[in-house]
Amino acid sequence: MSRIGFWLVWIGFVTYAFFLAPPDRPDTFDLIKHLATGQIAGINPLIVALFNLMGILPMLYSCLLLIDGRMQKIPAWLFATASFAVGAFAIVPYLALREPNGTFSGKKTWWLKVLDSRWLGLALAITTLGLLFYGISQGDWTDFGEQWRSSRFTHVMSLDFCLLSVLFPALLRDDMTRRELTDDRLFWAVALLPLLGAIVYLVLRPPLQEQPENAVSPQPNYRTSP
Repeated sequence: MSRIGFWLVWIGFVTYAFFLAPPDRPDTFDLIKHLATGQIAGINPLIVALFNLMGILPMLYSCLLLIDGRMQKIPAWLFATASFAVGAFAIVPYLALREPNGTFSGKKTWWLKVLDSRWLGLALAITTLGLLFYGISQGDWTDFGEQWRSSRFTHVMSLDFCLLSVLFPALLRDDMTRRELTDDRLFWAVALLPLLGAIVYLVLRPPLQEQPENAVSPQPNYRTSP
């Protein structure tokens, strides 16, 4: 059922983004070029913050997704890489295709060690909080509302941000199991605080322990509260 749900979310998002969202504005390409090159003078800080957060969110997902991918048959790195360009359009299919698996075997590569590091989690947390403060405190909400209604780029990027923020718990349960975190309150604390819960989890989670090849870590049997 969860797989069907993820595919329905993906199909609905794709359909809405390409057929129902507002049309692109003539200045969309120039806006994207200026955002990508850091030429942000005159651009609404809310748009600047949102654009940069859409680069942070794939990193947050990669900290779980590429570790999860060690135990999957599908190439997690492909979806993680694509997410930096297309966000949830790449992440949601991975969530639909992956198998639930709370184990980890083998040694961590240097890249997995970086993604598992609390220092990276702390850097992402500081950057995220800084962008949120900058966008919320300095942004022009009236202008943002107008762009939401008239610009496909802003409209879809905003929905992409919201979707990625709320879907993070789809990878959380298995990541907690790999680290022998069995307190169900932790899961719900992260799940019920979109984005903020994710950055706190990445800062506080214990390091993943390496296991011999083909070893299977015991998975705790705990129930989710209704």
